[in-house]
Amino acid sequence: MELTKDPNTFFDSAAVLIEQARRYVGRTADLTMCITYFELGRMIIEEEQGGQARAQYGRGLLAELSIFLNSRFKKGFSETNLRNARKYFLTYQSAIQQLSTAEFESKINTAQLLSTTTMDKNGNFRKQQLATAELDTLLKYWRSVFKLSWTHYVVLMRIGNEQERRFYEIEAIKQQWSVAELKRQYHSSLYERLALSREKDEVLRLANEGYKVEKTSDILKSPLILEFLGLDETSKYTESDLETAIINKLQKFLLELGKGFLFEARQKRFSFDEKHFYVDLVFYNRLLKCYVLIDLKTTELKHQDLGQMQMYVNYFDRHVKEDAENPTIGILLSKEQNNSVVEMTLPKDANIYSTAYSLYLPDKTVLQEKLAEWVEEFEEVKELLETAEEI
Repeated sequence: MELTKDPNTFFDSAAVLIEQARRYVGRTADLTMCITYFELGRMIIEEEQGGQARAQYGRGLLAELSIFLNSRFKKGFSETNLRNARKYFLTYQSAIQQLSTAEFESKINTAQLLSTTTMDKNGNFRKQQLATAELDTLLKYWRSVFKLSWTHYVVLMRIGNEQERRFYEIEAIKQQWSVAELKRQYHSSLYERLALSREKDEVLRLANEGYKVEKTSDILKSPLILEFLGLDETSKYTESDLETAIINKLQKFLLELGKGFLFEARQKRFSFDEKHFYVDLVFYNRLLKCYVLIDLKTTELKHQDLGQMQMYVNYFDRHVKEDAENPTIGILLSKEQNNSVVEMTLPKDANIYSTAYSLYLPDKTVLQEKLAEWVEEFEEVKELLETAEEI
C-alpha cells in the first residue's frame, strides 16, 4: 500500500486529533466524541486516494492506522471502530454540507474547537483563549448537527434505508431514547408497522417529521409488539394473565402504545340498571385529548365484543368525558386483527378499532418487503392518475 503523503505525517495528524479531543471533555463529552469520529472519518476518506475510498486501499490504511493508534492510546481504535468512523462521515457528510455553509464561510470549523489546547515548552498543556462568542457559535452549530451519542449513531448507521434511518434518528432525539430503546424499536420494526398502518401518501412524513399523533388513526399500530411481557406464545394464558403482565410492565407498554398516553385505571367499573361493567384498561391521550379504552382478547374477535366496546365508549362519552374533550376511542386488542368484523358490525363513524398484538419480534424482512410492495403499488396508481389528468 502506498500513501498519498508521508505515513508518519498522516498518522501523527490522526493522533493529534484524538489527543486534543480527549482533553475537551466534561459536559461536551458526547458531542466531542461525535466530532472526533466524524473528523477522523473525513481524514481517512481524504487519505484514501483523494476521497475515492477504494476498498483494497482502505483495508490496508485502516489496518496500519489501527496498529499505530492502539500503540499510542492502548485501546479503542480497532479496525472496526475506524470503519465506523469512515462510515459515519460517508453517511452524514451531506447533512453537514447542507447545514454548515454559513459557519464554514466564517472559518468556524472543527480545527478551531480542537486547537484550543496546546503544549508549552515544558510539556504542559495550556488552554488558549478563544473568543467566547466564536466558541459559542461553534458549539451551537455542532450541537445542531450531532444531537445523539456516538453509540446511537453506530446503531443508526446500520440502517441502510435512508428514510427509515432518518425516522429512527428523529424519534431517538424527540423521545430521548436510550441506545437499548433505539435497538428495541428498530428490531420491533416500528417504522414498518407505523407505515403500514397509515394512508400511503403519509409514509414520507414519517421520514421527514417522525411519528406524529394528529388524528384518531395515528395511534394505531398493527401489530403491537409485546415481547417484553414474557408470556409464552405457545402456552395457554387468560385475558387476566395478559392484563396482569401489561400492568407489571406498564412503562414499556406505554412506550409501545405510542405518544401521549397516560394510564388511568385497570378494570374500571361503571354501573347502570343495577349492573356492573368493567373496562380492562383505561388510558387518556393528551395529544388527542380523549379517553382510550382497551379491551383484551385472547380468542377470535366476535361481533358481541364490538357491541360491548360500543357500550363502553357510549358510557364514557355521555357520563365521563368533559365537553371540551374529544370522543372516546375504543380498541380491541386481540391475537389477530379482524377489520372485516368491525366494518360489518359497526357504523363507519364508530370510533372503535381492532388491532393485533404479538408476543415475539416480527420478521423485519417480511415487513420490509410488504412495505416496499405497498409503496410501489401506490406509486403506480399515482402515476396512472397523473397521466389520466394530462390526457
